[in-house]
Amino acid sequence: MSNTLCFQPVQKLETYPISQFQPLNYNESSDGSGYSILVSQDRYCTLESSSLSVNHTMYNSPSTVNFSPSESSFSTNYGDSCVTEDVNDLKHKLQELESVMLGPDLDILENYEPGSVASAEIDSWRQIMDAIPKGDLKQILVACAKSVSNNDLLMAQWLISELRQIVSVSGEPIQRLGAYMLEGLVARLNASGSSIYKSLKCKVPVSFELLSYMHTLYEVCPYFKFGYMSANGAIAEAMKDEDRVHIIDFKIGQGSQWIPLIQAFGARPGGPPRIRITGIDDLTSAYARGGGLNIVGRRLSKLAEKFKVPFEFRGVDKSSCDVRVGNLGIRPGESLAVNFAFMLHSMPDESVSTENHRDRLLRMVKGLHPKVVTLVEHEFNTNTAAFYPRFCEALDYYTAMFDSIDVTLSRVHKERINVEQHCLARDVVNIIACEGTERVERHEPLGKWMSRFKMAGFSSYPLSSLVNATIKTLLENYCKKYRLEERDGALYLGWLNRDLVASCAWK
Repeated sequence: MSNTLCFQPVQKLETYPISQFQPLNYNESSDGSGYSILVSQDRYCTLESSSLSVNHTMYNSPSTVNFSPSESSFSTNYGDSCVTEDVNDLKHKLQELESVMLGPDLDILENYEPGSVASAEIDSWRQIMDAIPKGDLKQILVACAKSVSNNDLLMAQWLISELRQIVSVSGEPIQRLGAYMLEGLVARLNASGSSIYKSLKCKVPVSFELLSYMHTLYEVCPYFKFGYMSANGAIAEAMKDEDRVHIIDFKIGQGSQWIPLIQAFGARPGGPPRIRITGIDDLTSAYARGGGLNIVGRRLSKLAEKFKVPFEFRGVDKSSCDVRVGNLGIRPGESLAVNFAFMLHSMPDESVSTENHRDRLLRMVKGLHPKVVTLVEHEFNTNTAAFYPRFCEALDYYTAMFDSIDVTLSRVHKERINVEQHCLARDVVNIIACEGTERVERHEPLGKWMSRFKMAGFSSYPLSSLVNATIKTLLENYCKKYRLEERDGALYLGWLNRDLVASCAWK
């Protein structure tokens, strides 16, 4: 049955993209702000508003981005960069910069005592001075984030002007990621992060191209396929002897996760069970789907009919924060499975709201007495961390993800640019630029999720060794730098030494 989950294809059916991504390029919004991301393949990507007027002239920057309410495009004026091929000229400029920034206290550079506060600041300066001529983008990004965190506007603005000369959406992975992280920093400095993120969630024209970007990411990287497969395997194992199965999916999106599971149930010895799926999603995903949840219901019903699986679908058009027991249509005599795939991290917790929807939802689900609950989440920590460590954590995480994309899609491949822009950049900007209730990308490591599940009364559900073996077989079709590890009752999928996605089950 686990082999069926992975390898039995559906013939003559539509392709379904993954559910957790939303497109990034928006031309209109509900509030008329009209923010969008525009891509210049030669330089960098920038967030723009047709109505917001922003200038960095207060910092006397050599590189400014001008937004005009009467123009739909942006203009960028580059001044002289500190990057130069003339080594002597570079040293002279650096000395001038040190003189300006340190003034009469420049003499302390020769006689400072190691370990003092001044020495730490000077060492930091020296590292930045070394990083810029070397083009060490990662170190410059970290230094810029540190300056933003310290409210050192002069230093931040100078580093931003240097970063603009280095980042590129068609360059190396760190250059491409740097383009989006840079714009997150700019948005944070302008205090426009929340407005930008709101506009990025507004309606876009539905098109096959936008959906294909999400599907491309699903195909070229195994992270999401791994997550869905491990969750489906746990559900199939728990329901192998059940005749009536009710699955509640708290973020159903396109419904693509359930295609292989329906196939597998259709091939079950002794015949398939009667399956009922309750799909929950808010209106945001409707734009990517091209309509309401009835579209998902029709697709899955058609699939179930093909494989002779008794099937019923019920859509709930609500945010998970607003869902109550009465919305779920619980019926006696059904074995219940609940799926949390790539969605709990967007639920506000006690650090955001006194209602603490994250823990409230878990307690509510526990009260339904499910036979199995599946959890799949990104493995990194951006929830309660302060801005600077959060930036560094996001930089480390997305560097691994962009590196893995680079292995499959060439750097000049337009599809790759669209995938990264429409499927990943929005989350990066939100993590960096937004705070409070506007920061919805609030990831936690699996250890924290385990604590939350245990506090809600759950106990760990053992993973199937057969399903684990099937996932290992899946990974053989991808780069050998991917790794799968089972520890502490959970499965981790990573790139080299970095865990990226974790999956586990509860009861």
